[in-house]
Amino acid sequence: MTGPVARDSPEVTRLFELRDLPARDLAGQAEAIAATCHAMAIRFHRGGKLVVFGTGGPSADAQHVAVEFVHPVIVGKRALPAISLTTDVATVTGIAEAEGIDEVFAYQLRYLATPADIALGICVDGDSPSVRAGLKAARDLGMLTVALAGSGGRGAATHLADHVLTAASDDPRVVKEIQVTTYHILWELVHVFFEQPGVLDSGAAP
Repeated sequence: MTGPVARDSPEVTRLFELRDLPARDLAGQAEAIAATCHAMAIRFHRGGKLVVFGTGGPSADAQHVAVEFVHPVIVGKRALPAISLTTDVATVTGIAEAEGIDEVFAYQLRYLATPADIALGICVDGDSPSVRAGLKAARDLGMLTVALAGSGGRGAATHLADHVLTAASDDPRVVKEIQVTTYHILWELVHVFFEQPGVLDSGAAP
């Protein structure tokens, strides 16, 4: 029977090193994240809502993002309108059967979203056909488009989103961890802009 792994063991060191560079890279995207949040805040300020989507694990993240905005866990923060396109199983499976799995988000966006809204697509590798189709439909509609993707998907997402925020890792577990941190920062900074009088009134609609 083996004992606990020592804190200075190579495996412990490796696990933390896997996360060190992606975390530093995220901090290096501070300007891009701030620009994304400012654009989102303007849309909210002008009556838009956030529409979030993703497949697999990111489908749960989409629901997490939506509830953070609609029902803030921090007392005193204002609620902002947000919906997840992954919560209605009947709608998702119905569209998948009739239109194909790649259309599950794009189809909903065409009927539930408006040009004033924000689309947030979450994908581990940035190359999910359904997330890409959703971002394209959102862009065609005139929505503000934001993508969270792993480093390998930046190129694909850039063609479909106004703002692309990446997790600098090929490890899906690390990408997931960085994306959770990223969308929590998005939530916090959007509220920071709301708390600065006049900042949103003077911004041009992105």
